[in-house]
Amino acid sequence: MRIVAELPHPNFKITLFSMNQKYIVKFEQGQLEQSYKLAELDLMGGGANEVFQMLDEEFLNTVTARFKTMRSDFNAAYQRQQ
Repeated sequence: MRIVAELPHPNFKITLFSMNQKYIVKFEQGQLEQSYKLAELDLMGGGANEVFQMLDEEFLNTVTARFKTMRSDFNAAYQRQQ
């Protein structure tokens, strides 16, 4: 797996990987991660730039909301064990 690019964002780290004819977009916020896989064949030939275009404001807002839900779920599970 190789790193293709890292994109700046104020709320999380975005890294684009390439591996076995797939792109993997990984979002990291603290100890939480989200990743999305795209087959290169599913793209129109724009490569990494095409993947970057998919990361529009609406999608990034859902990523942010999902991180909040993930953190809340994890904290609730942790509290049940205390």
